[in-house]
Amino acid sequence: MEIIEVSPRDGLQNEAVLVSTEDKITLIERSIAAGLRRIEATSFVHPKRVPQMADAEAVMAGVPRRADVSYIGLVLNRRGFDRAIAAGVDEVNCVVVASETFSQRNQGMSVADSVRTVRDLADDARAAGVALSVTIATAFGCPFEGEVPEATVVDLARQVGEFGVDEIALADTIGVGVPTQVARLVAGVGAVAPGVRLRCHFHNTRNTGYANAVAALDAGVTVLDASTGGIGGCPFAPAATGNIATEDLVYLLDRSGVESGVDLRQLIETADWLSGVLGSTVPGQLARAGVFPG
Repeated sequence: MEIIEVSPRDGLQNEAVLVSTEDKITLIERSIAAGLRRIEATSFVHPKRVPQMADAEAVMAGVPRRADVSYIGLVLNRRGFDRAIAAGVDEVNCVVVASETFSQRNQGMSVADSVRTVRDLADDARAAGVALSVTIATAFGCPFEGEVPEATVVDLARQVGEFGVDEIALADTIGVGVPTQVARLVAGVGAVAPGVRLRCHFHNTRNTGYANAVAALDAGVTVLDASTGGIGGCPFAPAATGNIATEDLVYLLDRSGVESGVDLRQLIETADWLSGVLGSTVPGQLARAGVFPG
């Protein structure tokens, strides 16, 4: 299982504390030291909308450059894409929301417009030599519209898959999904985008995040997003709480005999360090409970 570390972006974007650029870079360095090799480093969005990400260029200027580490920048539009390329990201992650209301709240455009944005950026990403992934947000439910038809999610995956994207991520933005949904959506997306790598992004808002991770694993998914300490959420989704914690996920995988290549004890140390940076205890359980056996 490959784990994408999202704490520097999705983790920090919903925190009340404005974390310094230096601490963000330290978080990334700690993640690399623990064995994580794909890291969502920042997002290139308007600083007035997400002030926690206002230093995107400075973060990218300070991260260690290694051939075995890939940095992902999240973008919502052409302006963000151009900034990400100029800053030297290795991968660009675009967002397509599966519900109209949240699409307008999150990125100020319709679902159809966001699909067109992906289409317009696909060739430019290839020309720039960067990988292009698409996250389908609210794939398991919307905070404003409620249930999201699975057929809608599958059709969006079909559309973006036809643009030649490298990866599609199914995101449970507000943590409402359950394992049966995971199995159905993974199967549905796999059928319409068979040549595209599939990953999943879960939140543990209702204590289903880790069960969903196991369901994704059982369904054949080999890439999962996670956030050290379990921090994160979406500033445009009411009551959206943290991502699944990287250290808790690695414990689950290790005890299940699934290789991740990530050092669990270093993750726990980083989660403890992150609590100090944020001034509050992170939601992840392992930093408090410890590993087993000890």
